[in-house]
Amino acid sequence: MKKEEKSLIFDLLKTASAAITGFTQRDFLETPVFSDDVSQSQADSIQQSQNSTQTAEFHASAPEGASLESISAQIAQCTRCSLSKSRHNTVPGTGVPNPTVLVIGEAPGYEEDMQGLPFVGPAGQLLDKMLAAIQLSRTSNTYILNILKCRPPQNRTPYPEEAEACSSFLKAQIAVLKPKMILCAGSTAAKNLLNTAMGVTRLRQQIHEYAKIPVCVTYHPSYLLQHQEFKGHAWEDLKMFREQLLKIAPDFQKSFRG
Repeated sequence: MKKEEKSLIFDLLKTASAAITGFTQRDFLETPVFSDDVSQSQADSIQQSQNSTQTAEFHASAPEGASLESISAQIAQCTRCSLSKSRHNTVPGTGVPNPTVLVIGEAPGYEEDMQGLPFVGPAGQLLDKMLAAIQLSRTSNTYILNILKCRPPQNRTPYPEEAEACSSFLKAQIAVLKPKMILCAGSTAAKNLLNTAMGVTRLRQQIHEYAKIPVCVTYHPSYLLQHQEFKGHAWEDLKMFREQLLKIAPDFQKSFRG
């Protein structure tokens, strides 16, 4: 419908309402700003344009010639936020350089901060078991990293400005790694990667997308250690993830080394 037609209908309703009630009702005191309806084909064209823009931005995230080593070197020198003052080590990530799967967590904890490696504490041990259950491993076909590259004090949830300070590193790493699929562990990872306010409960059991890469969301291993009753839900998420991965990379399991 054209905006002129909408305006005409609004005026007719306003006149009819005033004739019946004897006064102009509140709903008609201000005239809305109308616009033409977008056809489905136009909507599809707009969506394709937005996807193309997102993909172009994604591929531009990593400077020409960038490597995991060069990105890690930049992370080690980063002073963009206050976490650089309290860290022992930066934690860029670990795994194989050409992974089938990328796992994204929240932020380093105490053990990670001390060793400079992600997911090496109790939560990391559980993550390794979760991945192994679907034939994934950081030593054979997976890369693991976090939204933040430095540990927040007391392992608190990252502040938005901290996640933003690390966002260019994350985008560059994804552009270099080129994973077939991404698994977000926890709400913080999902919210920042997918640019959403929704948490795990609403995002799990769905296939999302980041720069045309399928993304699944499940509970963070730390949460599962504290809430054992959700492990069954996490297993359902992992099975769905594996099912989708088999469609994209049918032979991914051949590289698995437990």
